[in-house]
Amino acid sequence: MYKNCTESDLEFDQHHIWHPYTSLLNPLPCYSVKEAAGVHLTLESGEQLIDGMSSWWAAVHGYNHPQLNNALREQSERMSHVMFGGLTHKPAIELCKRLVAMTPEPLDAVFLADSGSVSVEVAIKMALQYQVSRGTSHKNKLLTIRSGYHGDTFAAMSVCDPVNGMHGLFKGVLPEHIFADAPLLSPSDEWDESDIQSFKQHLEEQHASIAAVILEPVVQGAGGMRFYHPMYLKRVRELCTEFDVLLIADEIATGFGRTGKLFACEHAEVTPDIMCVGKALSGGYMTLAATIASRDIAEVIGRGPGGGALMHGPTFMGNPLACAVASASLDIIATGQWKLQVSAIAEQLARELAPCEALDSVHQVRCFGAIGVVEMKEALDVAKTQKLLVKAGVWIRPFGRLLYVMPPYIISSAELSQLTAAMFDVCCHAENLS
Repeated sequence: MYKNCTESDLEFDQHHIWHPYTSLLNPLPCYSVKEAAGVHLTLESGEQLIDGMSSWWAAVHGYNHPQLNNALREQSERMSHVMFGGLTHKPAIELCKRLVAMTPEPLDAVFLADSGSVSVEVAIKMALQYQVSRGTSHKNKLLTIRSGYHGDTFAAMSVCDPVNGMHGLFKGVLPEHIFADAPLLSPSDEWDESDIQSFKQHLEEQHASIAAVILEPVVQGAGGMRFYHPMYLKRVRELCTEFDVLLIADEIATGFGRTGKLFACEHAEVTPDIMCVGKALSGGYMTLAATIASRDIAEVIGRGPGGGALMHGPTFMGNPLACAVASASLDIIATGQWKLQVSAIAEQLARELAPCEALDSVHQVRCFGAIGVVEMKEALDVAKTQKLLVKAGVWIRPFGRLLYVMPPYIISSAELSQLTAAMFDVCCHAENLS
């Protein structure tokens, strides 16, 4: 059992450990977590924080969940890991059965990946191998929309927003793909066909070179926390079919209930050719993701060069611990309780964040499912803002001009009110936090 972090430990952390998107020259402060249970993070200092981030969308059932703990414990006593090349095991088979049953037909060919970024890499490989295998290797470009985010590995970075994304340093090294204008209409707006025009024009003019379209359905996450009209997605599906282009849905952040539907694609009643899932898949316990393709794609690749093998194989693919806890997580999702939880969170977020919009510091408030976003007029200083939020007893990680929450589904009304009150307080003191 580890002892509490000392000042020396924290100093080592600041000087030697790169945290996500941080500098070792000017590191941001880090708060040391001792333990976590339910929706609470307990710091080494003894302070308890209500987690408004679900550990970046993943811990949807909260922390230290007995059902997930039990799955992890039982599996660790049998087998923690075994290579997936030439071997298989019950946890992987059971997880894939659940994924095939949960996702719409004809998605039934599952690749188990290590992380969301890797699942996107695999989806892109699937699309390109599919085109090669059917003799259309000239279709080797991806079409996507601006303001998107799909991960930090190289193929994933290449389909993130090239201007406002986080990967501008790699310009000239990343493959160059095709970007349509981001949709402008929100889910509550009246549909206007002009919103799809840029995307449609790219497909009409360049479909002969396009292997697949990749996008986040309805909710664009780290690229700006934007919500767009489901009809846009419906039209994308129709156009992909018309122009013989595959559709990849990146449901890593949205899958398993976050938007009020099991998968965000359901808002538009569409089925992609390939779907990426992750984050909530294991309830935030283990790093795990999956890429699920249609039977047609699997069979075409299987008849292609290289013996028909899909050319990817992570060392920790199909990790039994991760698969076991993911199956337990999906068992909780299968009860359907998340529908009531997400609906209640959505209603409360919309009601309690609405007053922020009247403040001079706020550009816009937007809510969708169990996601609440306050977009400020000026960027927030992360360290200053984080300090104020921790003092208020909440854990919310601001990003640029965005102050947002996506809490665990199990959060109580009172706990959620503490999050929204802290967000309002930040907006009221924004002039001192920029």
